[in-house]
Amino acid sequence: MQLHKIATYDDILIDRLIDHFRSLGNRNSTINRKLSALYRLLRKAERSGQIPRLPSYVRLRERNSRVRFLTAEEEVCMFTSVGKHNPQHELLCQFLVDTGARIGEALALKWGDIQNGVATFWITKSGKSRSVPLTERAAQAVDAARIFRGDGPFSAVSYPNFKYNWNRARKQNGFSGDPYMVPHILRHTCASRLVQAGIDLRRVQTFLGHQTIQMTLRYAHLATADLDQCANALNAINRTTRQARSNVSHAVEEKPHSKPRAAKSAPKSRSLKLARSRATASASAGKPGGTVKAKH
Repeated sequence: MQLHKIATYDDILIDRLIDHFRSLGNRNSTINRKLSALYRLLRKAERSGQIPRLPSYVRLRERNSRVRFLTAEEEVCMFTSVGKHNPQHELLCQFLVDTGARIGEALALKWGDIQNGVATFWITKSGKSRSVPLTERAAQAVDAARIFRGDGPFSAVSYPNFKYNWNRARKQNGFSGDPYMVPHILRHTCASRLVQAGIDLRRVQTFLGHQTIQMTLRYAHLATADLDQCANALNAINRTTRQARSNVSHAVEEKPHSKPRAAKSAPKSRSLKLARSRATASASAGKPGGTVKAKH
């Protein structure tokens, strides 16, 4: 798609852009993000009178992408490897996984933003501030980061250096082929652990700063605490079924055999043979040439 000066911003343009993004191999979720950014600019242009109207656009359907999170063993391996090369980076990892903060939010955190065990993030993706209580480990990470100079606990951290250190630890621990093993996995891990611990999705949404509940619903499949009751009910029914099957098996084993009935059927067989022989004798007496005794 060659880019020229765009004269008309209409629905046809949006369709052409979607086709172009698809030719680049972009998924529906990526196309939605790109068009969302474009629409913010077009909406501003419409308000200022630069374009007559805003073109219509229906969001493309997105598939639920896989949510990857760290196990306890993976966390220890990755954090240890990161900390060997830069101790402050390890502290940042501990803070991120226990607060669910985005890396940019953590790097922009100032010392004055942490009061009474609560961290307030002012620079967020949604543009809205968010306050979260710190876990014991997150609070310890913040205190340990005081030895590094800066306006905040992680303000001296360079994101490119942190990402380079993370990728090196990823390679050392055999995760080079895992495309989901990126620093953002720490935010996914925090959300997954909260849901698995039974925290309701609305609280998780507020804790992470999701703008809509749909973003938090990606973790809903991990909330199996209520579904455990279904499995327990089926287990109880299965135990009752096994007991009933066992009772039936014992009853069949204790039931007497039917051999005496076979012995009683012998007289009936002899009576049947006698009746047949009499019928045969009567039939032969009525035939021509048969011998009949004369009555005197």
